[in-house]
Amino acid sequence: MFDTTKPHPLLAQVPLTVSPFLSLPTAVTLPYSFRSVPASLPPSIISDSGPEKPKYVVSSSGHSAHPDDIINSCKALQEHLKKTAEAAEKAIRDWEEDIRNRDLAEKRRVAPGWLDREEKILEPTKVTNKSGGHDNDLLDGQPENEISAPAMSPSREGEELDRAFGNLGVK
Repeated sequence: MFDTTKPHPLLAQVPLTVSPFLSLPTAVTLPYSFRSVPASLPPSIISDSGPEKPKYVVSSSGHSAHPDDIINSCKALQEHLKKTAEAAEKAIRDWEEDIRNRDLAEKRRVAPGWLDREEKILEPTKVTNKSGGHDNDLLDGQPENEISAPAMSPSREGEELDRAFGNLGVK
């Protein structure tokens, strides 16, 4: 029918113009590392499925794995991070509890029995020697019927200060 070496008669009537904005494609230069595709493809790794799963996800470093293996390693990492976070939270709770216990032990050392009872008034006992009488060495000149340790009631604070420092005569 048509001769492929001669142009079509209708196309021959259209004048061709060269546009300065149009550039014709140039030949592509191939890099030195270019390898042509082999004529036959290697056998499929999926077809010879033995006891192991085919490792068809390949990283740029050359490591290959199956997607299930990748998912399992991500889940294991997530579990590890969860356990580490729980251990850190437990360590912080233990540390705070230890601080509270040390603070409570210090308060009990300063005022034994104060935190252990519902009533908050401490009443010291009189010191007695083994013979049943009062030990006057500890009182150093105080009358025998007074309490040896200061009372914690707020109404006797002034009396305690007067006894400790003497009466200053402040009215």
